[in-house]
Amino acid sequence: MIKQIMRDVLFLGQKSEDATEADKQIIADLHDTLKANHDRCVGMAANMIGYKKRIIIVSMGFMDFVMVNPVITQKLQPYDTEEGCLSLDGLRKTRRYRKIKVQFLDEEFQPHTQEYEGQIAQIIQHECDHLEGIII
Repeated sequence: MIKQIMRDVLFLGQKSEDATEADKQIIADLHDTLKANHDRCVGMAANMIGYKKRIIIVSMGFMDFVMVNPVITQKLQPYDTEEGCLSLDGLRKTRRYRKIKVQFLDEEFQPHTQEYEGQIAQIIQHECDHLEGIII
């Protein structure tokens, strides 16, 4: 189901809870909502659609992929940039890392450890910040 984008900074500023297999509907809602906003959005966290669960979705252009309970375990090559967010107005300055390593569960709740770099790494970092209640 396509969900409305959350803009309440008090809600967005709260840490998310670990997701379980009982939260699979949230994954479907993230897919639907990201697809509906593809023209202006490349990633989304569950709290952006009203769920305080540790689930993100990231667009790679040709496909979208989900990370459940992601944890960034390594950050390399810091840089400063500006980002926008569907939940906020305008651009904001932030620090990101060109290369990251992430541990997460996929949509089937199977564990993975993967390295990412460039724009995909930046998107993952932005969405993981949402899970921690960090608003850029």
